[in-house]
Amino acid sequence: MPNLEALAVVLEEPERLSLRKLALTPPTDEDVVVDIEWSGISTGTERLLWSGRMPEFPGMGYPLVPGYESVGRVVHAGAQAGLEVGQRVFVPGAVCYGEVRGLFGGAASRVVVPGKRLLPVDDALGEQAVLLALAATAYHAIAGPESPHVELIVGHGVLGRLLARIAALGEGSRPVVWETSQVRRSGAEGHGYDVMSPDDDQRRDYGSICDMSGDPGILDSLVARMARGGEIILGGFYSQPVCFTFPPAFMREARFRIAAEFQPSDLAAVRSLLESGRLSLDGLITHRVPATEADSAYRTAFGDPSCLKMILDWRSIS
Repeated sequence: MPNLEALAVVLEEPERLSLRKLALTPPTDEDVVVDIEWSGISTGTERLLWSGRMPEFPGMGYPLVPGYESVGRVVHAGAQAGLEVGQRVFVPGAVCYGEVRGLFGGAASRVVVPGKRLLPVDDALGEQAVLLALAATAYHAIAGPESPHVELIVGHGVLGRLLARIAALGEGSRPVVWETSQVRRSGAEGHGYDVMSPDDDQRRDYGSICDMSGDPGILDSLVARMARGGEIILGGFYSQPVCFTFPPAFMREARFRIAAEFQPSDLAAVRSLLESGRLSLDGLITHRVPATEADSAYRTAFGDPSCLKMILDWRSIS
């Protein structure tokens, strides 16, 4: 049995982070122990946890271990875990730290987690496997069986880029992405979509718009650009009440849909797209630092517009 303790990123309170040795919950026959290789920093929900603006929901509170974008190797597998020692797996989080909350619990050197929650991944993906959660979130938002082709995506961060790449897989589809930051308008080349400033886009008949901005005041500007009977998908996480002016939405008979968390089927679908070569994760990880530099890494991830995805490297931590 491996040593049941880990070095973990702990948000002690808003904007105060530490690295702490934490004892791990002993595994059951259905659990595995995973040594984490890389973990990603989310600029959506983790930014809200960092800043203290995350709305209340089950499990919320400090101190907490963040992280739902981790990849590692199985070093112990229970008899009923369904996995084998040596497999590389995607870890969407863990709750194994005793009194320290696991929200979402993946940013640690070692985790204990039920085997059924993990997704085996191809070794060839390497560090890019941390992006599976965002890719599955994008797929869940726009690629369901009843979802229309998304024509406009708001935001060209990692999630917006993944949304655009997936949307572009549809036959005859070439989505447009709005991005207000000049720094982030590059990177669409060869992926089947276009990026522009909203001020340069004159179109006002979009049938399906997906907003990833998290801006609660953006809906009026999106309604003004949509066709009658069009749909707006709220794919971001909004920490404040979302509102819109009713008459313009009424005249367009607008529809609104909320895309929540990805499901295991979304992860499986994304893995299939990657294995077939239809979806690429290239060019999305821009920053990498040792996990021992976590404090500065979080500040860079949240404050540097050139940082699309920051990952922590745990491989040197024993």
